[in-house]
Amino acid sequence: MVPKDLLYTKEHEWLRVEGETGVIGVTDFAQHELGEVVFVDLPGVGDTFEVEDEIGTVESVKAVAEIYTPIGGEVVEINERLEDEPELLNDAPHGEGWLVKIRLSNPADTEVLMSAEQYEALTQGGE
Repeated sequence: MVPKDLLYTKEHEWLRVEGETGVIGVTDFAQHELGEVVFVDLPGVGDTFEVEDEIGTVESVKAVAEIYTPIGGEVVEINERLEDEPELLNDAPHGEGWLVKIRLSNPADTEVLMSAEQYEALTQGGE
């Protein structure tokens, strides 16, 4: 399942642009690879990041994976539900399982991200 309205990274994060804000999450492919998510560590509101900075980690029963931001900017909101319900990442990775919202410092950051078609090719062994 690769929603067409999102942009993607090779590290399996997704981005949905909403005006001057980018919503970031991990893809359905990534959550399948991780398995059952048991803990999510997210940055604080007000933290600032550059493109590809590590912004947190996802811990599953199998592994710990770093989360990288596909855009630079300031964190304006975190998904606080993940603190008590980390399984939202498994249940709805492109919906209620979003991670953070970042105010974009440079909208051009999105120009290097993959389309849904490009991401599908990547995860199916092509590209």
